[in-house]
Amino acid sequence: MRKENEKNELRSSAVLGSGEKIFQAVAVVILTILSLAAILPFVLLIVSSFTDEASLFVNGYSFFPQKWSTFAYEYLFVTNLESILHSYGITIFVTAVGTVVSLIISPMLAYPLSRRDYARGKKVTFYVIFTMLFNGGLVPSYMMWTQVFNMRNNIAALILPTLLLNGFNIILLVNNFRNNIHPALIEAAKIDGAGEFYIYCKIVLPLSLPIQATIGLMTGIGYWNDWTNGLYYITDADKYSLQQLLNTIMTNIQALSQMTTVTVTEKMPSASIRMAMAVIGVFPILALYPFFQKYFVKGIALGGVKE
Repeated sequence: MRKENEKNELRSSAVLGSGEKIFQAVAVVILTILSLAAILPFVLLIVSSFTDEASLFVNGYSFFPQKWSTFAYEYLFVTNLESILHSYGITIFVTAVGTVVSLIISPMLAYPLSRRDYARGKKVTFYVIFTMLFNGGLVPSYMMWTQVFNMRNNIAALILPTLLLNGFNIILLVNNFRNNIHPALIEAAKIDGAGEFYIYCKIVLPLSLPIQATIGLMTGIGYWNDWTNGLYYITDADKYSLQQLLNTIMTNIQALSQMTTVTVTEKMPSASIRMAMAVIGVFPILALYPFFQKYFVKGIALGGVKE
């Protein structure tokens, strides 16, 4: 009987082992397909930006173009190099300042809302959720920011409206604080004589680094890709962000293509330049993302309490 039981256990473990291998193989295939679906569009974007304009019109977009060309980048960096570098500096400054300020004020609002003993928590949470569902519209917002707060043709107009404080981010932070920071930690700190500000800085913030990195990356990408604030509030070309400048260049190219003769239009890389502009806009985010990836993988809190 003992030998038969051992044989049955070996057979069951062998079956489980083969089942796990099949599952792993299927998972690898599925994840590979999903990864390619995410990576290949960027590869096609980069290849298309280095494709000759005539080849794009004749053969369409391809991973293996018949003729390579750097004319789109030459047009951008030769004729607009100073403007692009200046707009890069503005966008980097706006993204850095906006992200840092957002990471300062968002947790400060979310932490009290996560506390069960905060008497007005439900009312303030309702106000936060209300802003996610309703807003006054574009015209009242524009009048408020330009006439009341004088947000026009200044860097603050690229930072404060729309992106600085987001209700969705607040809700994410509130849920994270409630799920990952045990009330016993706060009670123990209070017994030891710690004040609320000390608890917030020394306990709450260190235990919420992963979600803060996630919120920071989402906010940074929002600032980097934003062009609507510049469109609404900036008319001075010296204060153009990168996205607004690239949008203006593309608009000018389209206008020239409609107004000029065919011989001049053929020399204008209207299709490949869109790809080159997209590469210029997305490359810094792609370069910085691997440094933040570890915070997404890190899904557990840095400390815990057992009861």
